Amino acid sequence: MRTALVLLLLLAVAAVPGSVLPQRSLAPEQVEAYRRDKPALAEWFDRFGLFDAYASPWFAAIYLLLFTSLIGCVLPRLGEHARALRRKPPAAPRNFRRLPAHAEVGDAPAEARPVGERLQQLMRSRRYRVVAYSEDGGHVTVAAEKGHLKETGNLLFHAALLAVLAGVAFGYGWGWSGNRILVAGPDTGFCTGLQQFDEYALGPRLGAEDLPGYCLQLERFDADFLDTGQPTTFQADVTWTAPRAARTGRQRLEVNTPLRLDGANVYLLGHGYAPILRYTDRQGRAQTSVSAFLPVDGMLTSEGAALFPDANADGTSGARSTDAQVAFSGVYVPTVPTSGPLALSAHPAERAPGLLLTAYRGDLGLDNGVPQSVYQIPRRAVDDGRLIQLPEANTLLRPGERWILDDGTSVEFLGTRRWISITVRHDPGEPVVLAAVIGIMTGLVPMLGVRRRRIWFRVLPTSSGCTITAGGLPRVDYPGFAAEFAAAVAAARGAVGAVASVRATGGPPAGTASVADGVRS
Repeated sequence: MRTALVLLLLLAVAAVPGSVLPQRSLAPEQVEAYRRDKPALAEWFDRFGLFDAYASPWFAAIYLLLFTSLIGCVLPRLGEHARALRRKPPAAPRNFRRLPAHAEVGDAPAEARPVGERLQQLMRSRRYRVVAYSEDGGHVTVAAEKGHLKETGNLLFHAALLAVLAGVAFGYGWGWSGNRILVAGPDTGFCTGLQQFDEYALGPRLGAEDLPGYCLQLERFDADFLDTGQPTTFQADVTWTAPRAARTGRQRLEVNTPLRLDGANVYLLGHGYAPILRYTDRQGRAQTSVSAFLPVDGMLTSEGAALFPDANADGTSGARSTDAQVAFSGVYVPTVPTSGPLALSAHPAERAPGLLLTAYRGDLGLDNGVPQSVYQIPRRAVDDGRLIQLPEANTLLRPGERWILDDGTSVEFLGTRRWISITVRHDPGEPVVLAAVIGIMTGLVPMLGVRRRRIWFRVLPTSSGCTITAGGLPRVDYPGFAAEFAAAVAAARGAVGAVASVRATGGPPAGTASVADGVRS
């Protein structure tokens, strides 16, 4: 049990990085922003898997050890508890005065057996497990025990913890998730294939063919903000299609209102702006780029890049010119401030939008097979000198404005589209975890509120009837046991008096027709 507690504490500590640092499974754009801001620290975090904390080997090792420890803790205790439930309450100790609670109930002009039977009825009415023992000399001992529900709740709590771990493991093995930035527009939809996700995590028991074939398209996104910039509502109208089932539909996504489909749920995570740039090359050909820019602050100041790898291609063969490709890095400002730095938005809504651009020309290095981020300029090509930054930097464009470059080509800022970041997830372990959490809460109530305790009554025959003594023992620290014991002794005195009255009159007097009446008296 101590080992399980230590591992449980260690699991809580291991969950801290997943709460403090952005996680790739939930917010890939925040991870990318963290890598840009603190590249050295992010590299070390990546080595230790802190951006995927809950899927890391060290986190799995902790909860697997906890799983093993809990099994070793629960199974022996479960067997012992089952045997304890079948056992009778133990016989009374010889000397009640050695117990923490003891009292003289009184004398009764009646035989020991009927008095013992009435005491049994009394304690059963108070929800005790009761058994009577006959001892030498005609003595009768009534043993009453209560509080086994505490151990039942304890075992239910720990068994539910095991079920939580089993549900997590089941969800990890047969679950999957994928993240995607979805730009509004009819030409920017996507389907749930692994190649179309920006980030994905597939359970080891699944293959790419096991994913449901859903297609999603963002029709419209609306966000409302206070004057301080604090958001109030996010609403995304999404159209979905299930080609395999020939079904389609439309739903409004909100932060706490996911799209629930068969085999997958779609959750809204974030939003931003995608500037639309139109570049006209030396041959007069126009190319349009719609690139999502990632927010870097709460006012949706966003950074990103627009790449034109086919710019200035040979006019006859169409072959790419690897020394005249064009790219732009930029900062999009939804509301350009009237004073201060232009690269910091004054409000997250598009009240006075502006786009700060820096142009690059040369070889983008997209044909070398090395994966590159679509949200930034290929830094390796810049460092190698294959991609040259043009002298004029940080040119501010308003929607509809054009920037003429040094070679006569131009770029025009046409406006923006809204984008949302979504996660498509399927976790088959969720029902197991939900049931287990309910079991944990159910087990906590008796585990924390019930106490094990025992009360004995000894009925000793005398020449004029019998005398009754009582003793009590709480199995654990229980501040309220003294009051409970005193109430049981007072009820026993009433029950003994009822037996004496029946003995004297031959019938129950008024007010003693039932055990409950005896308890009230």
